[in-house]
Amino acid sequence: MDHAWRVEKLRAPRPALLQSDLLMDIFIQQLINGITLGAVYAMVALGYTMVYGIIQLINFAHGEVVMVGALIAFSVINALAGSGLPPVLIVLIATACAAPLCMLLGYSMERIAYRPLRGAPRLAPLITAIGVSIILQHIALLIWTRNPLAFPQIIGIESYHAGEATITNVQIAIIGISTLMMAGLAFLVYRTRLGAAMRATAQNAPIAGLMGVDANKIIAATFVIGAGLAAVAGVMVANYYGIAHYTMGANLGLKAFCAAVLGGIGNLPGAMLGGVLLGVVEALGAGYIGDLTNNVFGSNYQDVFAFIVLILVLVFRPSGLLGEKVGDRA
Repeated sequence: MDHAWRVEKLRAPRPALLQSDLLMDIFIQQLINGITLGAVYAMVALGYTMVYGIIQLINFAHGEVVMVGALIAFSVINALAGSGLPPVLIVLIATACAAPLCMLLGYSMERIAYRPLRGAPRLAPLITAIGVSIILQHIALLIWTRNPLAFPQIIGIESYHAGEATITNVQIAIIGISTLMMAGLAFLVYRTRLGAAMRATAQNAPIAGLMGVDANKIIAATFVIGAGLAAVAGVMVANYYGIAHYTMGANLGLKAFCAAVLGGIGNLPGAMLGGVLLGVVEALGAGYIGDLTNNVFGSNYQDVFAFIVLILVLVFRPSGLLGEKVGDRA
């Protein structure tokens, strides 16, 4: 679902509307759009930051897990579309199918591709991650074809207005579900035995092993949890934009990685903050600068604004906005 029409509607001439009111309406609309997109970025960024926090690996195949989750959900929704089940239940069933399969994929990636290279130089697992990404893309191409797939919009869109700005039930669901899942992950990492084992492994895996922590199981669990979050993010972003494609994970994964770096890679709150901030910067850049330049530098170049902010943050604060708290890495 393309939300650009909302901004164009706000930009239309309105004799009774003051310019300041128009700019405020654009700000509110783009803030809503940015928070929605940022919530998805944050969900995916958590997978990057968890894996990096424990084994210092940048898993560039993580974006493809998002893609696989979206395409599995696409297939399930198409299969159940004529079953007479409630639309919300169909989407939940599709997510319930996509998440375990993506979690299995995440475990397989760690077990087959990354674990044998754990003691190798850092360049080896990095290249392997890129190779796994390419392999997953081409497997998806063979299964779902190279054509963009129209994601079934079985849930009716309901709009709610705040002045001239609009928020839909899909956006509310994305923000709400993302917030709950991020809160649940924070609880798991900071308040459970598994979370304590993850933080201990991240801080010093050999010492954690002496205390009875099985590092292999903890690292595998980290990949599994990150893949589950990626699957849910894939279903949400495909529902939001109404399209799924075998390369959709590449750009989304890159943005999520940048969000993790922006907030402070290896830091859970940093990944959440970086994701939301990146989404808001993109949306505001597309809205305001696009409006001032008649959309010449608007939504078509929204990626530029996000990467400019990322470069500035890395120049002046290389560790990210929240830095890296070694004891909190997970």
